Order: sequence, then structure tokens, then C-alpha cells
Amino acid sequence: MAPDGKTFVLDTNVILHDSSCIDFFEENDIVIPVTVLEELDGFKKGNDILNYHAREFLRRLDQLSGDKLFNGGVRIGPDRGRIMVKLEQEFHADLKRSFSEEKSDHRILNIAYGLSLDTGNGRTVLVSKDVNLRLKAKSLGLIAQDYRTDHVQNIAELYKGHRRLESVSDELIDNLHSKPFEFPADEMELEKPLTPNEYMVLRNASHSVLAVYDPALEMVRRVDKRPAFGVQPRNAEQVFALDALLNPEIQLVTLTGKAGTGKTLLALAAALQMKKRYRQIYMARPVVPLSNKDLGFLPGDIQSKLAPYMQPLYDNLGVIRHAAEEHKPRADQIQSMLDSDKLVIAPLAYIRGRSLVKIFFIVDEAQNLTPHEIKTILTRAGEDTKVVLTGDIYQIDHPYLDTQSNGLSVLIEKMQGQKLYAHINLEKGERSVLSEMVSNLL
Repeated sequence: MAPDGKTFVLDTNVILHDSSCIDFFEENDIVIPVTVLEELDGFKKGNDILNYHAREFLRRLDQLSGDKLFNGGVRIGPDRGRIMVKLEQEFHADLKRSFSEEKSDHRILNIAYGLSLDTGNGRTVLVSKDVNLRLKAKSLGLIAQDYRTDHVQNIAELYKGHRRLESVSDELIDNLHSKPFEFPADEMELEKPLTPNEYMVLRNASHSVLAVYDPALEMVRRVDKRPAFGVQPRNAEQVFALDALLNPEIQLVTLTGKAGTGKTLLALAAALQMKKRYRQIYMARPVVPLSNKDLGFLPGDIQSKLAPYMQPLYDNLGVIRHAAEEHKPRADQIQSMLDSDKLVIAPLAYIRGRSLVKIFFIVDEAQNLTPHEIKTILTRAGEDTKVVLTGDIYQIDHPYLDTQSNGLSVLIEKMQGQKLYAHINLEKGERSVLSEMVSNLL
């Protein structure tokens, strides 16, 4: 294959993660084991994102097809490497000692191992999202890597959406407390310039005030504590979150934080507070079955299978209902909205194909979505639609995603600085003292 470059052998999960993956290997060559084609064939039918990626990749491969696809490979494009499909080969003796030939992963591993022996000098690399397969490859001395094209490079420096500034002058804080008062951001001496919709805690030894850089005004303005549908913010980050959620100029909001910080509760409360502005409220979450098993193994009909995944959303709705008990008309509104489909709670797959026009759309557990899935959702947003994505980037259930590669982390990194976007990382748990203690210590 490539005389000077490397040869990358792709696992099926890389293609199902990103059907355009072959465009990111520059002048290096790509090998697709025939086992991968067999596995992609099983994903062709369906409406999920995996089915889309399988179809798109197979169409692309068909367009590149030539007499040499199975013999030497065909060039992907100008100044690019070649791609070829590698047929099954006799299972190597080095693998037979530890791995079963019946497993598709091992057949892919066998192709990569055989190529590494042919090319030598560490020029063959197995690319897989499956950490277990990568470990097996390394046990054979084979180079194995994750597909990292869409990874966040430095997760420790991921945008938090807010900052604390100490030793702010009494005059500035006093002025912000007066009504109304705004001032240009360049009047503040900052090491790092403010980004649009970035929030701040301004404080000194005796005073403090909450503020935000408003890109519409091109000024720093005060942020006031205000409730949403009976839900009161309990800390500065929750005040910031509700300010962004209730601001109609901000069409995309991301909320991150550990369990109990109030991400989903605040998003739902804000949606109910602003219900008159929107045709419907959609609340959805991806279904990631436990231990990566298909839903079919669970007993009961489809509603019974999905109920455990949707229950946390109903739990948050129950908290808001409880907060609204003193205002019975408000509690009655929630039930009326559910009955009339003005408020829809459903798995993300059920909502993905719908038209998102004048919708307040909340996507919970967004850390379990790939970057392409989040792009698919956001590109469906129509006029007067607001999208809110919540999640904990350190608590991922998807077998092939991690803190750096999940769609929520990538979205935060890419969207920082956009005028229609705001992000808040909620740091303090408010569920209970016990919940906060356990989250911090365990």
C-alpha cells in the first residue's frame, strides 16, 4: 500500500460513528476488512443514525468502486491515499492461541495483524472505538488507536460559560446594582476577553453582583434572580442558567453538571414559563440500553420497554407540579398540556424526524449522543425554535463515546463565542446534602 505513509484498518464502529471518516486520513491508505462490509449490511435498514451512516458509507464506497477496490485499492481523491477492501485470510497462528475465529472482531484483528506483518516498522494501525478490541490488538504488538478526529483536545479547559472576578471596584458593583446600568466590556481589565453570553460573578471583599456580556447590547448587564414556573434558582449558576433559558434571543443553550445540579429541572421550568411563545414543548432523551443490549431483550410491549428511560423526565415534571401546588391553575396547566400534546415527553428517536418549528426542544442526557447526531438534531431546528441540551460529560453510558468524543463536549467547544448560544456548567448540587456529599466523595 502506501510507500511512505501508514495503512489504517477501520473497525465497523468507526464508520457507524462517522460515515465520512475516510476523508480524514490525508495521504495514508485505508483498509476495510470484508467483515466490516458484512456488519454494515446488517445496519442498512432503519431510521436511526447508525442506519444512516451505514447507508452513506456504502454509497460512498460504491462511488469509489473500480476494478482495484479488492486488489490494490482505488485513490480516494487528489493527494489522498487509497482505499481497499481486504478479503478474509487464513487465521494467523498467533491469534489462534488466544482468540476465537468465530467472532467478527477477531477476523478484523486478523486482517490488521496480517497487514502489520507485511508492512513492518509499525506502519499499520487498527482504528476502533471499541477499547476492548484495541487492548486485544496491543496484546499482539499491533498499534491501535481510537478515532479522534472529532475529539475535544483539552477537556480540562472546556468552556464553562461563566467566570468569577475578584477585587472588582465598589463603584462598578454599586452602579450595576442601580437601575438601569450597563457598561462596555472593554472598560473591564480582563486577561481573557468576554465571549457572547458569558456570565460573571463580580465581587470584592464586601459586595457582589451577577452579570453577563450581552452581545445584542454589546454591553455588560446585571443578571437578576428570577423564578420560572414556581422554581426558584438556588445558586449563581442556576440564576445564570435561567437567564439564558428565558432569553428569547438565545436560541441554543447547553447545561452541563453532575447529578442533582438541576439541569433538566431548570430547562423544563423555563419551557413551561415561556409556553405561550412556542407551539409545543418537546422533551426527549436518547435510549442507551443497559450493557449495550437491544431493547428487545426487555419484557413487555414497547411502552413498557421505554418507561424506565423516560421516568427521570416525568420525575422532574413531578417536582415542578409539587412546586406549583400552591397555584392550582398552574398545576392544572401541566396536565392539560400533556393531554393536548402541547407538552410531549418521548424517546429522542421518536422525535428526531419531526418538524421543529416554534418548538422549545429539550434534549436530556445529550452526552450520550455522537457529534453527528447532535448536528442532525440542530440542523432540523426551524424558525422560532429554542434547543436546550443537558447532560453530564463525565457520566457517559454509550459504549463508544467518552468525555472528549461525545457530541455535547464537541458542541460546547465549537459553539463558544456564537451570539445565539449560551452555556452554563452547573457546579453545585442542589438535590440534597446527601446527594452532594456522595457526588463529591464517591
